[in-house]
Amino acid sequence: MSRRYLAVGIFIIAGATLFALGIFLIGNRHEAFSRHVLLYTEFADLDGIAKGSKVQVAGMDAGQVTKIDIPNSPSGHFRVQMKVNESLHGLVRTDSVVTVDTEGVVGDTFLTIHSGSPVAAIAQSDSVLQSKSPVSISDLLTHGLGVMNDADATIKQVGGKLGVTLDSANGAVGNANDLLVGLKQGRGPAGMLLRDEKMAGQIRESMSNVQATTSNLNQASGRVNSLVADVQQRQLPQKLDDTMTEIHSASTRADASIQQVQQSLTQALGPDANGVTAGQNISEALTNVNAATGNMAEDTEALKHNFFFKGFFNHRGYYTLSSLSPQEYRRSKLFGNSQSPRTWLQADALFQHGPHGTEELSVDGKRAIDAAVTSLGDAIFTHPIVIEGYSDAAASADALSWSYARAQIVRNYLEARYPFTTKNVGVMPLSSTPPPGLGHDHWSGVCILIAEKK
Repeated sequence: MSRRYLAVGIFIIAGATLFALGIFLIGNRHEAFSRHVLLYTEFADLDGIAKGSKVQVAGMDAGQVTKIDIPNSPSGHFRVQMKVNESLHGLVRTDSVVTVDTEGVVGDTFLTIHSGSPVAAIAQSDSVLQSKSPVSISDLLTHGLGVMNDADATIKQVGGKLGVTLDSANGAVGNANDLLVGLKQGRGPAGMLLRDEKMAGQIRESMSNVQATTSNLNQASGRVNSLVADVQQRQLPQKLDDTMTEIHSASTRADASIQQVQQSLTQALGPDANGVTAGQNISEALTNVNAATGNMAEDTEALKHNFFFKGFFNHRGYYTLSSLSPQEYRRSKLFGNSQSPRTWLQADALFQHGPHGTEELSVDGKRAIDAAVTSLGDAIFTHPIVIEGYSDAAASADALSWSYARAQIVRNYLEARYPFTTKNVGVMPLSSTPPPGLGHDHWSGVCILIAEKK
């Protein structure tokens, strides 16, 4: 009987001990036996925070959420009650901020109380701390997607503009390279002047002759002066006095003439009012002559090889398309021939507004020009081409300016994209009035004409 009581007693004591130990461990885990302070904060969006959520102070577990008060209206805030361990109370200051954090990317949410500044006072129990609204990962992803879409659109737009700019730059560089190669190889009058050593030698020889002439005049003047002085020193008879007087007078006049010649040569060879020497003036004059002869040679070469409206211009006396006025252009039988192939393109289908109020080719405009080139066939590469520009601007000066700009834009695109010879493509600004008999009394845009003599 006594053994039975002893076993029961041991069992009861062991159970009570285990129960007390469990209560102690559970209470210690939930800090039930620690001293705490109650703090509050408010959030417009809890973002997963619930009663029992963990609370950390400066990254260390410090308590849990004990109560959440629900607002009465959408404009209100959730009031969150937090139980914080007394041992970490000293880190919580009046300027501490409470944020909602997440364990990892998709882990549980918890509250973090950030340490305040040392100069701020310790937050007392029942204090309301500042809060910072949480940032949702979905909002971040949505915002990032929007930024990527905007960047993609911007890159596509810039890429299109860069393509047009590079085409124009390639055309300009090609033209400049052809010009420099021609000069380097000595083609044309300008190239001959730069590379012809014979001409440079002739110029140097002319300058040497001028200097020799000046030296001879100086020597002659010295000899005359010596002769006059010698005659004056001689005490000749009175009968020679009159003769010597005449000789002296003649020598004086000769000396004055020589001095005038020297002064004239000095002025001719010395710097002018702008500080430019005679050699520089001669060089500039030769440059101007070379430029004029170069222009004449270029026009002659265009007439011989380019056959750009050769028959018409020879008959009328013009040598370039720029010599024709819009009125003369409209009256000509060559350009007003209704049988010549033409393609009419409207401005709305070609151009778009560019920076600084200018116009530029749109993507659809480039496609329209490519389609026009295809429709005109091989004749567009074997015959002269005129890009007629049209504009319906109210002011006459604006209409002429816009029509020229439009024709020039289309010309630059054709020369950059297709193997045209520059001198085979001309432009003619016609304001808003095409040549008569073409079926259009008014136009705004451009017209691509293949000039064929019927």
